[in-house]
Amino acid sequence: SQAAKMKLKHDINPVLLQFINFIVLVYTFVTYIPWYIFSGSREAIAKAKQVKAKPVNNKPGAAYRSVNSQHCLASVLYPGCDTLDKVFKYAKNKFKDKKLLGTREILKEEDEIQPSGKVFKKVILGKYTWLSYEDVYIKAVNFGNGLAVLGQQPKTNIAIFCETRAEWMIAAQACFMCNYQLVTLYATLGGPAIVHGLNETEVTTIITSKELMQTKLKAIVSQVPLLRHIITVDGKPTTWSEFPKGVIVHTMASVQAMGAKADTGHKQHARPVPSDIAVIMYTSGSTGVPKGVMISHCNIIAGITGMAERIPKVGEKDVYIGYLPLAHVLELSAELVCLSHGCRIGYSSPQTLADQSSKIKKGSKGDVTTLKPTLMAAVPEIMDRIYKNVMNKVNEMTRFQRNLFILAYNYKMEQISKGYTTPLCDSLIFRKVRMLLGGKLRILLCGGAPLSAATQRFMNICFCCPVGQGYGLTESAGAGTIMEACDYSTGRVGAPLVCCEIKLLNWEEGGYYNTDKPYPRGEILIGGPNVTVGYYKNEARTKKDFTVDENGQRWLHTGDIGEFHQDGCLKIIDRKKDLVKLQAGEYVSLGKVEAALKTLPLVDNICVYASSFHSYVIGFVVPNQKELLELARKKGFKGTWEEICNSPEMEKEVLKVLAEAATAANLEKFEIPVKIRLSPDPWTPETGLVTDAFKLKRKELTAYYQMDIDRMYGKNGK
Repeated sequence: SQAAKMKLKHDINPVLLQFINFIVLVYTFVTYIPWYIFSGSREAIAKAKQVKAKPVNNKPGAAYRSVNSQHCLASVLYPGCDTLDKVFKYAKNKFKDKKLLGTREILKEEDEIQPSGKVFKKVILGKYTWLSYEDVYIKAVNFGNGLAVLGQQPKTNIAIFCETRAEWMIAAQACFMCNYQLVTLYATLGGPAIVHGLNETEVTTIITSKELMQTKLKAIVSQVPLLRHIITVDGKPTTWSEFPKGVIVHTMASVQAMGAKADTGHKQHARPVPSDIAVIMYTSGSTGVPKGVMISHCNIIAGITGMAERIPKVGEKDVYIGYLPLAHVLELSAELVCLSHGCRIGYSSPQTLADQSSKIKKGSKGDVTTLKPTLMAAVPEIMDRIYKNVMNKVNEMTRFQRNLFILAYNYKMEQISKGYTTPLCDSLIFRKVRMLLGGKLRILLCGGAPLSAATQRFMNICFCCPVGQGYGLTESAGAGTIMEACDYSTGRVGAPLVCCEIKLLNWEEGGYYNTDKPYPRGEILIGGPNVTVGYYKNEARTKKDFTVDENGQRWLHTGDIGEFHQDGCLKIIDRKKDLVKLQAGEYVSLGKVEAALKTLPLVDNICVYASSFHSYVIGFVVPNQKELLELARKKGFKGTWEEICNSPEMEKEVLKVLAEAATAANLEKFEIPVKIRLSPDPWTPETGLVTDAFKLKRKELTAYYQMDIDRMYGKNGK
């Protein structure tokens, strides 16, 4: 079974192991009846087995809807609150003096010189200081009015290019209130991508931080001719003499002060309507040019309505830790869910998240230890890092401790797969690991890329909480599916949210059909009020990725391939486009890499492979016989054609040639294959690995080379 594959290996004497297993069996039997009566988990087990979504009719390709929205898709969080400014006003009136946004004060900053001579910046942080709902509301109103004084008009664009922090949310709420269209750009984007986003949206004002102004904006501001105002959220920047003429730098506080003094009587007309654009969110594009997704007020509200329904009892007792980029739809949606339900949001960053994080001085506390969040969103890369860190610590334990941890881990894995809980293991064995994320976590939301089954199970076991893996795109306002908290299965992304429906479209080229047995398969189409308006100034791409049906409902063609299981949960099984997001978030266009390397005399054919579960690219190469034999002769390698192709030494030599060609073709470092397999046999239509037109059949090639893929990604211990 899958659980057996994920179990950890111990080195306990077989006789002792039999005795331990007997004790565990007795313990399980004795504790089962009180657990069954008192824990309330019976309902959870029953709920986990229930059907969660059903097709709306019996026709093949029918849309699946959540059982809670079979007759009507949800689109509004609170009655009458159909725009984001109304949602915030409702929350402000309901939770007035309750804490909303928290930031840690910096007590001390110091440089730490490493043995290598490198200097690392370290910080000692104090407690969280909080702004209430009322505080945030007043700051947002003043900031919005201050922007109007600077000449910002309703329905015009304004950019935010800033790290995740309280001021980001305050600025966003100000824009929602005044109907300014907020253009969001990742703080990690490169110069040309930032210039493209700012010029395409014709912004005159950008909200940023002192650090990003110095490190990113300074170099490109002269390439953004329409820019007039730069607003820094964290105080006065050091004087910057290289400013182009006509660009004025303000602090957020000074703009708020202008707004507080301004006469705002005439501003009532500027309020947004549900169809107005709230955010133009730039996604990290595959072709180097990011696309701006236009997300309306009603899109975001529908999306957060769907998400909130899937998080049990979300409310005033919850604390959320915000550290992912707010320019990413997952983080923005999660924080808006919190803001609308009375949760506190404490801000953090990947560099200060945990006690061991890179910026935290040894011996002082990271943000999770101080905040003790109950809710957290994470991307698989961060979870994989936690998994590796904990496993390294386990390997450093004494033999007794290690075997105790492994026995508890494997026991809990078995219990979880049956739907049972393990309170004794949780308090005795996993408490210490749980403390790494503060100790209070009750739900971990995961999105952005697929999460491996082993990491998901590890998080379930060690952090004693469900991992709600979800699926959504910027183009669907982040909403699509999320697993239910009681569903402990792995490898799936859950049922459609109550705000949307999902159908599968046949993809003949890939061999996926919505009539397939046992599970219908096909391209995932998301429909509903959360599906966005389209791409900014890109009508052609909008028409390609979005369609409208006879009922006027918008559908997003995701390019992902999925299958629906009997209980209505979705599993992502493939990608229609040859675009793959690596584990760290970089996009690799497989076709682009192949095109760059296929021109080499040494290469007759090449198929590049990448997986979202790994951080590097691999490849299968059909080498040119004459060229490879010549290369082997030069390197003094003797053998048959098969021996040459199967030689790790020759693989390395061919890799060197590929790497040189890739660098010459200006490929990024992460696009260059790190490992390859040389194929002694050519790919012909007869082999079934290429089409009649000699186009690569990726699915067939992947199946054919599966053992090599496992080897190159270090599976099976090889």
